[in-house]
Amino acid sequence: MAIAQGFGIDPERAHEVAQIVKGVYDLGVEVAIVIGAGNLWRGASGAGKQMERSTADHMGMIATVMNSLALQDALERLGIVTRVQTAVEMRAIAEPYIRLRAIRHLEKARVVIIGGGTGNPYFTTDSAGALRAMEINADVLIKATKVDAIYDEDPMKNPNAKRYTELSYIEALSSRLRVMDSTAVSLCMDNNMPIVVLNLWDEGSVQRLVSGETVGTIVH
Repeated sequence: MAIAQGFGIDPERAHEVAQIVKGVYDLGVEVAIVIGAGNLWRGASGAGKQMERSTADHMGMIATVMNSLALQDALERLGIVTRVQTAVEMRAIAEPYIRLRAIRHLEKARVVIIGGGTGNPYFTTDSAGALRAMEINADVLIKATKVDAIYDEDPMKNPNAKRYTELSYIEALSSRLRVMDSTAVSLCMDNNMPIVVLNLWDEGSVQRLVSGETVGTIVH
């Protein structure tokens, strides 16, 4: 989840994301958020311009912590107790990611914001999200995007693109629909973790999903 409108961190956008999270939190749902940094830096883009890939990816991990702090600030101002954890140690500003500690925070009704990716280069935020979902025994992994579902083509370019309500993991992998990266989908498949792709900005989309409605596309 990137907190931005364009490039950089937009506090108003962070507040909008926080309100969406609060809507889910107020339903009594335990919420853990793995946050990306596409609004600040993409490691693959840096590597594509001859930067060493590990360096570029580590810069991206640090950027995710900046986004995590922005979201934490917005949530705390709404009265929600949060904890930021990161796989890249920054003890002055965030807890190190520890699986059992994250679970305990969730049990105490705190929102856990997880930055730093997996802590390793060459792994995307998608992979980090899948990994953390497995580790904390999540019920579902929600990929919150700007598109309301998975399509066979880019719906912005082709208005007749086919929209999927559900897909199997194998279909998502074999058709190369770019839902999430293949490592993340494979990890979810191996551990029977359902993935839901939805538009974060559709009003009430996440709340409706956790309330049992069919929203977006489910990969299972």
